[in-house]
Parts: sequence; structure tokens; C-alpha cells
Amino acid sequence: QVQLVESGGGLVQAGGALRLSCAASRSFVRFNVMGWYRQAPGKQRELVATITSGGSSNYADSVKGRFFISRGNAKNTVYLQMNSLKPEDTAVYYCNATIMVVAADYWGQGTHVTVSS
Repeated sequence: QVQLVESGGGLVQAGGALRLSCAASRSFVRFNVMGWYRQAPGKQRELVATITSGGSSNYADSVKGRFFISRGNAKNTVYLQMNSLKPEDTAVYYCNATIMVVAADYWGQGTHVTVSS
């Protein structure tokens, strides 16, 4: 069983920055797509950003130009650099990874990000 382990959440003031990290528990695993989703209190989980194994990235309109997703050299890690944070970015952020050939989809346990005004 593959587990995704997230780190890097916390409390930050508006305008600040945080970097989230996510790593798979098995080093040999290669994911087709990795990404970040978030869920604010009382809201549905939404996509933040995704990145393919080839490096193509996709962002939610609300974070474009502020958040940047990248993958580590090992390809089983993913990062989310969050700049110019706003109170509306407050949410639990979840790492997601997909292996398409076996239709496998994995989720991390979530990391809290709180942006104070």
C-alpha cells in the first residue's frame, strides 16, 4: 500500500508564503499525475494544482500567479510553493497522486493551512 505523507502547513499572515511537500512512502512508485487539492470549512474539496510526469501543470484560477507546483527529482514527490497568501486560502490541503495504468488514486492525510488577516 502506498501512502502519501504531507508536511509544511501552518499559520501565516496574509501576504506570507508557505511551501507544502508530499512524498510517497514507496520510493519505486512512479505517478502519472500528482497534485494538491484543498477543502475549506463548509466547502467541497477543490483542485489547487496538478502536474504530470512530463512536467505539464494546471492551476485553479484562484491561485494562478501565486502558487507554483513542482515535482522532485525522484518523481514521487511534489511540492506546492504558496506565495501572497490570502485568508481565503485557509483550508486543509491534500496531496493526490494517480497511477493511470492501474486506475489507482492515492490521498494524503491533509495538512492545515491557516492565513490570518
